[in-house]
Amino acid sequence: MLRLSLMFRHNAVRLMTAIMVLAVVWLAANGPGWVWGFVLLGIPVQMLNEYSLHRFIFHMKPPKQQWAFNLLYQVHYGHHDFPTNDRLFFVPVWVAVPVLFLGFGVIWALLHLVMPEVALPLAVAIMPVGGLVTFLSYEWFHMTAHLTVPKTAVELHVTTLHNQHHFRDFSKWFHVSPGGEVIDRVMGTAIDREALKSQQRIEFIRTLGMRPNDARLVAARRHFADVYGLNEAEISRAAQA
Repeated sequence: MLRLSLMFRHNAVRLMTAIMVLAVVWLAANGPGWVWGFVLLGIPVQMLNEYSLHRFIFHMKPPKQQWAFNLLYQVHYGHHDFPTNDRLFFVPVWVAVPVLFLGFGVIWALLHLVMPEVALPLAVAIMPVGGLVTFLSYEWFHMTAHLTVPKTAVELHVTTLHNQHHFRDFSKWFHVSPGGEVIDRVMGTAIDREALKSQQRIEFIRTLGMRPNDARLVAARRHFADVYGLNEAEISRAAQA
């Protein structure tokens, strides 16, 4: 109940859940029965989205302009800076919604080229149904990885790998959803057990390589202090880490 309560405090989770329910209702009323099999295709599609966004957007080089850095801080840098702050666990609405509709639009357009008569129900099955089920699973496992709660074997596995990303090497293990580590292995961003024995923790790990007292970080922490409940002691400690 704690985790469900925590998840559904966040606007993106509530909105994505509502869209998924509407998509299921629409597909049940308008799609042929065989289309439901394509819901499974939404799982790898969303996992690729997860990996690509996390690696190439969320971990992009920090912008020099403060306004742009603030956006990146809100999306992901802040989560690394304060990894136990539950208000920073979840993807913001202004990221989740455009990504969903962009992905849906691309899939619909491609399907329309080859199967125009069923392109819409197929795209709905893949993205707002299968993709959003996977998105919500991602949010659940990511949240769980950062909480001290009893965990299933799968949740423990995800937590172990995700902790390596946060506290050993932020350039590795970009997946979160169970099974997503296959993508990391294919893309060369996994850490094998032998390498872990000798690898040192990356410098300035919690600030993604930036000096903790970088002016952009200091300004972003103060800018978002009220939004994310950061107190003066936390802000001061973060600048000295």
